[in-house]
Amino acid sequence: MGTSSADVIVIGGGIGGLSAALALARRGLRVRVHEQASAFGEVGAGLQLAPNCTRILDRYGLLGEATALGVLPESMVMKDAVDAGELTRLDLRDVERRYGHPYLVIHRSDLHGILLRACDRAGVELLTDARCTSYENVAGGARVRFADGGTDEAEVVIAADGLHSVARELLVRDEPVSSAYVAYRGAVPFEKVAGNDVHEKDVVVYVGPRCHFVQYPLRGGEMLNQVAVFESRKARAGEEDWGTPDELDAAFAGTCAPVQKGLPSMWRDRWWRMYDRDPIMTWVTGRIALLGDAAHPPLQYMAQGAIMAIEDGWVLGEHVAAQGARRTGHGSGVDWDKVLAAYEAVRPEHCRRVVTTARAWGDLWHLDGDRRLRRNALLHGRDVHDYTFVDWIFGPTALTPEDEPEMFRPIPLDTVPL
Repeated sequence: MGTSSADVIVIGGGIGGLSAALALARRGLRVRVHEQASAFGEVGAGLQLAPNCTRILDRYGLLGEATALGVLPESMVMKDAVDAGELTRLDLRDVERRYGHPYLVIHRSDLHGILLRACDRAGVELLTDARCTSYENVAGGARVRFADGGTDEAEVVIAADGLHSVARELLVRDEPVSSAYVAYRGAVPFEKVAGNDVHEKDVVVYVGPRCHFVQYPLRGGEMLNQVAVFESRKARAGEEDWGTPDELDAAFAGTCAPVQKGLPSMWRDRWWRMYDRDPIMTWVTGRIALLGDAAHPPLQYMAQGAIMAIEDGWVLGEHVAAQGARRTGHGSGVDWDKVLAAYEAVRPEHCRRVVTTARAWGDLWHLDGDRRLRRNALLHGRDVHDYTFVDWIFGPTALTPEDEPEMFRPIPLDTVPL
């Protein structure tokens, strides 16, 4: 299906696929991306990019553009959704000093556009209307087949085909795991919500019983991004029609005034049911490798989903570069078996940590009763400059298992006095 032979085929033109294509094209490889939609684009609203991501964007020469299109918030503030009391905060300017790179918030489509333009400049071949239906290993590489009957092959295939990955079926027969939580989003002009007790320069999350509400500025402060997340009683009861607007209203009925003021501006005609998958430690079969949500779809509580995908591509690119391979008449010269083994040695364990921590973090946010009070007491006691719980994630992306930092140790809530 491509116009010339490629060293690498990437299936999926989302943030993960494009960032992987860019990482590999920067290393002199010929890369072709197949996207199933009729145009490259992203839906959704805001993304939070922690220093482990802005560090990579900086290496790619894209951080200036991302900063110009996004916002560098001053603080991340956690509040109680019932009484609006502040529980804890991160000073994001101090975070930038500590980790050497900023915490940035940006519209998802803006980040996607930055990566798309960078791929174009790097010579990546970008094809649309290509729905991949199967993958197979062949002598010296891998082949993909498309819904229209066409095929394409290369030395390696990167499957960045998302939560419902076709390639993942080669490795494991599993299904997405429903959390029974659903997200509503709404990005609105800032002046529309200026009187709603909103923070102009902070990321704010209100955590409540079986719900939470997130707000932060986008596009230079012109817009406010809002996300309302709640547990669906219909989902828990096994009903098909779950996450509907009546459930949104009921879930937030007992929350504080700033949350109540924000709810009317949510988009009510669409919602996102929240799924992840159980972690798997094998991502590679022959010359086919999973990347991004195909490998490790998380729940959103750590705000690391897009970041993990960007890290995946960067790690692949770095291991290609470490080989110093020279192109021959027969191909790229890259020892893909070594590159993919190095990738699989480090990324699955890191992403397993993030996926499982995201589940635990969601549980912590949504507590009720005495456990909510214990959580609040624990967070109140945290020093604003205590980085115990983020050092393992905000630091440099590990290239080898030895680089992976020690995990934090959770504090059992039952040890926290009321």
